[in-house]
Amino acid sequence: MSVVPVEVVQGGAPAVTDRARGAVELGPSARLWPSLAAVYRAQLSRARVARIPLLFVATFQSVGIMIMMRGVVDTRGEAQAVVAGSSIVVVAYVALNLLAQYFGQLRATGGLDHYATLPVPPAAVVLGAAGAYASFTVPGTLVTAVFGCVLFGLPLTNLWILAAVIPLAGAALSGLGAAFGLLAPRPELATLLGQLGMSAALLLGVLPADRMPEIVRLARDLLPSTYGVEAYARTFGAHPDWALVAADLGVCAGVGVASLAAASWAYRRAAVR
Repeated sequence: MSVVPVEVVQGGAPAVTDRARGAVELGPSARLWPSLAAVYRAQLSRARVARIPLLFVATFQSVGIMIMMRGVVDTRGEAQAVVAGSSIVVVAYVALNLLAQYFGQLRATGGLDHYATLPVPPAAVVLGAAGAYASFTVPGTLVTAVFGCVLFGLPLTNLWILAAVIPLAGAALSGLGAAFGLLAPRPELATLLGQLGMSAALLLGVLPADRMPEIVRLARDLLPSTYGVEAYARTFGAHPDWALVAADLGVCAGVGVASLAAASWAYRRAAVR
């Protein structure tokens, strides 16, 4: 039996302690914005293959709605509601319907386990996927808005407001779509919830509010996309009330923060199961 001197043992203890401490001290966790950018690029690259069919379906649907409503609306106010609502329907189709299906399938197939192993915040996963899907709505929304303005004889002067309406309304609807997909126990139910939400945005957003019953108007006020529609529709006037436009966009922003926070919570809940 060999005897180790006490000095060697005492001298080696700090080295062992230092090595143990180095093994315990891991690198810093990933920050939100770099993680968000990485997830966004990955999701954008993954969904790029389906971009053309997605844009065609969402845009064709909204353009068809406006063509059908062309012979129904009588006043300029109704035309403004139809054009604004049809433009936001493109956002709702992707943010509510497709995002709910995506997260529903991701949860059902165990895809959340992959993200759970990455050192990224849950908010980065939700925001990155929502942002990537919402990016595909920009060309379709612009095409729908321009076509609707030409079809109904509305001005194109304030079309720039869509630069604020699309991300804010998209954030509010994307948070709901992601929460539907993450909380639904089955992917079929997630698809159903997404389609119901998109149908609500279609019916309550496109139809003029003054033709709806009072109880339907109350339901319309609860839909986040309504405020994006109202903000865009107000800009068609000769002298838009920009204070009301900003107030509507503020509601979209507030609902967007709340819905994305709820989606992040739903992601944590689904990832640990």
